[in-house]
Amino acid sequence: MHSDFRQAYLLHRRPYSDSQLMLNMLVDGIGHLTMLARIKGKQSLKHNAHLQPFGLLLSNYAGRYDLKYLNKFELSASPLQLTGKRLYCGFYLNELTYRAVPCNEPLEGMFELYQSHLRALEQCHDVEPVLRSYEFQLLSMLGFGLEFDYDANGEPIKASYTYQYVSELGFVRTDQPELGFAGSILLAMAEHDFTKPAVRRSAKHLSRYLLKPLLGHKALKSRELFISR
Repeated sequence: MHSDFRQAYLLHRRPYSDSQLMLNMLVDGIGHLTMLARIKGKQSLKHNAHLQPFGLLLSNYAGRYDLKYLNKFELSASPLQLTGKRLYCGFYLNELTYRAVPCNEPLEGMFELYQSHLRALEQCHDVEPVLRSYEFQLLSMLGFGLEFDYDANGEPIKASYTYQYVSELGFVRTDQPELGFAGSILLAMAEHDFTKPAVRRSAKHLSRYLLKPLLGHKALKSRELFISR
């Protein structure tokens, strides 16, 4: 089976042999694919330069089974200019995507979700709202999303109440504030409003808890970039 040229982003690359690279690609209209690329000869320097994160590629690949073969590719647009903290966040988006999104399973809208948040990183002054927005929308796309404006009984979340998150149920009202989330914080999350520090802390804690089953016990290497700086 041969594809037409499709837009794609490189999420991750690693050596496979002296002349081949194993690639994790996010392909428009398809989703997450694993590809093998042959890099050799006169075009090797050019191809290596093009196979970099954050650059929009036009790719042509083939393969009937789980592993595809990248036949041709070229840059469709120059890589985004991510520097400093934005660069680390871009690596985080890439690692989170290829670790959490299943290979070879069609996922409508995944390419657009990734692309919009990658572009938002390049333009933003504050990276945290972009990261939290991506994490929660990714969880929803994968079937693990939460309703932040309704509790487990289908009642609207009240700003003045406190709610505890119960796995597979949702948010349940509690009289123990230390165990839960203020309703006002959940309503802010529902609007993707992460401007207040308390909302940011709660959103980060909750997103990590929800993502853990998808990522397993292996730590994300991109998070180490933030710790070491």
